[in-house]
Amino acid sequence: MKLKIFYFLIFSFLIFSCKTQNTAISTNANIIEIVKSPDVTLVDVRIPEQFAEATAENAINIPLAEIENRSSELKGKKVVVFCNKGIQADQAVEILKKNGVEVYDGTSLQNVKAIQNLKN
Repeated sequence: MKLKIFYFLIFSFLIFSCKTQNTAISTNANIIEIVKSPDVTLVDVRIPEQFAEATAENAINIPLAEIENRSSELKGKKVVVFCNKGIQADQAVEILKKNGVEVYDGTSLQNVKAIQNLKN
């Protein structure tokens, strides 16, 4: 029961913490399942100094300023982007969508790390 409540709270937080409406290509996607998927590429769009301080497990760093020029690296992959508060992630989602990348908004580092720490 506690686990169901926890999942509900995480899911609710993710939905209401976004700065824009759902910006991922798939509007029915469950972000918890996507983040925990073994074939997902987690992209931290913060600056390298912030990335070096802390990031999600197995995340790569592609700063927002470089995301458009490096979007070809992400084509054909399932991508979740995140930053500190979700603002840069929202921008990265829009850029990657325009470049044909399957992208999902993980919103913030805190959200992605919380999902990664969920027990199956």
